[in-house]
Amino acid sequence: MKAIFIAYDLAHHEKVLEALNASSCRGYTAFGTVQGRGSKTGDPHLGTHAWPSLASAMITMVEDDRVEPLLARLRTIDEEKPKLGLRAFVWEVSQSI
Repeated sequence: MKAIFIAYDLAHHEKVLEALNASSCRGYTAFGTVQGRGSKTGDPHLGTHAWPSLASAMITMVEDDRVEPLLARLRTIDEEKPKLGLRAFVWEVSQSI
């Protein structure tokens, strides 16, 4: 099992949910609005006068065979509007209850 953390511009929210559904990833936890700045490119998402956009984030736990299909869908979303920003990070889940 893998954990996938997804951080993205709020404008991507519906498409991220569609990607989860299309990849049969039912469970997730959404963190609502978050603030941040990408490490390489993109503008800060701070919700301020100077940087008015905001981001969102979510985490989902998925079976190993669902990781690549989900990442491919997320990559497509990011490539359609790369200036908005979307990143996904995957790591191993060693235990769950």
